Amino acid sequence: MTDATIEIRIHDSLAGISAAEWDACACPEGSTLPRDPFTTHRFLSALEASGSVGPGTGWGPRHITAHEGEDLIACAPLYAKSHSQGEYVFDHSWAHAWERAGGRYYPKLQIAVPFTPATGRRFLVKPGHVARGMAALVQGAVTLATENGVSSLHATFCTEDEAEAGEAMGLIHRLGTQYHWENAGYADFDAFLASLSSRKRKAIRRERREAQGFGGEIVNLTGDDLCPEHWDAFWRFYQDTGARKWGTPYLTRGFFDIVQDTMRDDVLLSLALRAGRPVAGALNFIGSDALFGRYWGQSEHHPFLHFELCYYQAIDFAIARGLAKVEAGAQGDHKLARGYLPVPTHSLHWIADPGLRRAVEEFVARESEAVDEDIEILTSMGPFRRGGD
Repeated sequence: MTDATIEIRIHDSLAGISAAEWDACACPEGSTLPRDPFTTHRFLSALEASGSVGPGTGWGPRHITAHEGEDLIACAPLYAKSHSQGEYVFDHSWAHAWERAGGRYYPKLQIAVPFTPATGRRFLVKPGHVARGMAALVQGAVTLATENGVSSLHATFCTEDEAEAGEAMGLIHRLGTQYHWENAGYADFDAFLASLSSRKRKAIRRERREAQGFGGEIVNLTGDDLCPEHWDAFWRFYQDTGARKWGTPYLTRGFFDIVQDTMRDDVLLSLALRAGRPVAGALNFIGSDALFGRYWGQSEHHPFLHFELCYYQAIDFAIARGLAKVEAGAQGDHKLARGYLPVPTHSLHWIADPGLRRAVEEFVARESEAVDEDIEILTSMGPFRRGGD
């Protein structure tokens, strides 16, 4: 609690929290498509109901809510973690150092959207309660961590405003990097290409020609155009990619069935069909001002088809919908040549042990300087026209 009027509650499932109350904090804009689809009650519930998080996964729901009387004014997706998988803000070196020193790093607490490296609000507060609501959530989460003797608390892929507010509350602010495409009001893909240097423009045109010449057609599906058989195909792609990247896919098959039932309007599925059969696909989630690329997979290899489905089809869709940007997920320097520029990402960290905290603070300070320098250098190497090019 931060004052006598705010009560903190902890929940081991979203099932006990009203969807309307949660979403009043998560997406107060009230549009048909939320700004951030990943913090909605329906997305987080799909993870729980499908068994993608919960017992046996290392993601134990401990969602935190702040109440003023009976009014839920703030909430956050909080998990007890027994590992550092599926987070994309890497703290393995912190864990190893602490355990070599005789400490116990796990379990830890994580305010995050599981398996989702997309920036968005993590401290979900109703309008009019922002400062008090976030302070209540931070203090409540730190109290929970302290009372349970856990090593640390982390809030990953939060907004810059949240990072600054959390830092002012004494949390450690860490920077990272992703690549995003930004829509400069382009009328179409050719208008975007016209903003690039001639060499990059020619390279992208060549990649698109080769990709689209794979011997079939590319379809973009959303809403009622999506059918269960599309998810059957994408599940095969996802399993293959997940097995190669993580050993075991994070999401269960049931997750995609629930998405079909409850979130198909929030989804763009780009499929490459050959003789009517899907051979590759990319899954995106649609926000009110951004498209979020999440997963990709294939059963046949075709040159540049990955770039076409994941990056160029996403740009086409964003331009057609008037979306401000495309967030293409974690890592990938290869995105730079395709018009996706580096941007900072933010996370917040609380460390219980003073010695480990000092070491993390020193590491993060050095890392942040390197991130700033990398972003400046990489941006200067971007594909956009300069001078008379």
